[in-house]
Amino acid sequence: MPLEFNKLGIRFQYPDNWSLAEEDALAGCQSVTVYSPGGSFWSVAIHPPSSDPNELAAAALEAMAEEYEGLEAEQVRETVVGREMVGHDLNFHCLDLTNTACVRSVSTGQATLTIFCQAEDREMERIQPVFQAMTISLMQNIK
Repeated sequence: MPLEFNKLGIRFQYPDNWSLAEEDALAGCQSVTVYSPGGSFWSVAIHPPSSDPNELAAAALEAMAEEYEGLEAEQVRETVVGREMVGHDLNFHCLDLTNTACVRSVSTGQATLTIFCQAEDREMERIQPVFQAMTISLMQNIK
């Protein structure tokens, strides 16, 4: 049975065997992260509605490029539950493992959301549908 996060003006479901880290939200930051048992994570940050999704996605890409030498990035546009999302698919090495990350940003009218998910490549194939389900759940609950 999935669990539900319903704070900060957002709502989404996540697997009951994943751990929710809302310390950032409790500290006044507008973000929440959910971790898989294997260490992969899905995170959503809430920005003012006037924030530009393209600029937020570009800032995330820039931060990752500064952190990971040899980062490969592909610009992506996708529609989730009728909402146009912009962002990047990223590939990089960390601790001798290849990793994939996805950054998506979307304006909802009430806020601009940035979703970031990351997994080691061996886990990504299995966990990508879970990331997608959480994103769909989030988008379905936006008014």
